[in-house]
Amino acid sequence: MSIESFIWVAVAVASGAFVQGTTGMGFALIVAPILGILEPSLLPIGLLVLMLPLNAAVAWRERQAIDLMGTKWITLGRILGTFGGLWVLVVLPLSYLNILIGVSTIAASLATWLAPAFSPGRRAFVSTGVITGITETATGIGGPPLALVYQHMPVATLRASVALCFLVGEIVSLVVLAGSGRLQVETLEPVLWMLPALLVGMLLSHWIHRSVNDRFLRNFVMVFAITSGVFVLVN
Repeated sequence: MSIESFIWVAVAVASGAFVQGTTGMGFALIVAPILGILEPSLLPIGLLVLMLPLNAAVAWRERQAIDLMGTKWITLGRILGTFGGLWVLVVLPLSYLNILIGVSTIAASLATWLAPAFSPGRRAFVSTGVITGITETATGIGGPPLALVYQHMPVATLRASVALCFLVGEIVSLVVLAGSGRLQVETLEPVLWMLPALLVGMLLSHWIHRSVNDRFLRNFVMVFAITSGVFVLVN
């Protein structure tokens, strides 16, 4: 990795860690495009490895606020959705899939932004897990469904629960990659050099995360989801 690439990736990692540590989401949306342009060989393993300590730290920091019931059903749906995502990749061209996911994400964001507050139940959590499994397997973006289902929850609950869902999914993904022989030691070495930048972003978020209120976070969730949908469409 060149010095110029290293600097850009480090800035993206620090920024992504700060945003996700503060709001509960955004790391992949910030870092993935930079890695895709400058160091595509680090995707998806580099992204998954960097998100492990980040989401573990966020989940542990606010562990008292984790919605265990919701994360349990989301994880179950996510496992099912992973296989669904693999099947969709086989039968549907990626360009059509991107259009479908992008338009659906934007439409769901606008609809929930205008809809009254709701309390998600088991069916909503399982559906969210399935959709997350499909979208993350097919496109690498799984945050918007999780953010939308938790948008009316307290700030700490959204951050901690989404972090735990991400953490479990990342472990499963890395185990699958390792089992398929795609997790190479040489891929991990440049990722380790990004850990100081990740730590900087995490520490900055730790200092200000309590200042984020429910209204700001809900608006951020909507903007994040819509931006994710646009990104998938453009990609």
